[in-house]
Amino acid sequence: VQLQASGGGSVQPGGSLRLSCAASGFPLDRYAIGWFRQAPGKEREGVSCISGNDGKSYYVDSVKGRFTITRDNTKNTVHLQMNSLKPEDTAVYYCVTSLSIYCSYYYWTRAGRYDYWGRGTLVTVSS
Repeated sequence: VQLQASGGGSVQPGGSLRLSCAASGFPLDRYAIGWFRQAPGKEREGVSCISGNDGKSYYVDSVKGRFTITRDNTKNTVHLQMNSLKPEDTAVYYCVTSLSIYCSYYYWTRAGRYDYWGRGTLVTVSS
């Protein structure tokens, strides 16, 4: 099982980025995939999760209405579209999975729940 995040970069406040999570070693469309981020000096934070069977998605309150998680089954990839970016979105972003089908309404934000973490991609939002 391997995950690789990409698409990070530097943008000004209000800008947009689209992160991608490419999976290998398992069929990504069957399993829940999450995005976490870690800012300097802060703990890892769950950002979003998309379930494997019904595509139900979850977001942390701070990104609701700005970020959208989607799945491209033809490319075994999950995307995180990030709009209206703010300086507080600056962090290293990771895609994760526990090879569970569902995100779990109550537990999807718990980092310890995920066994597989891809190499992160850095997002910097600054003027």
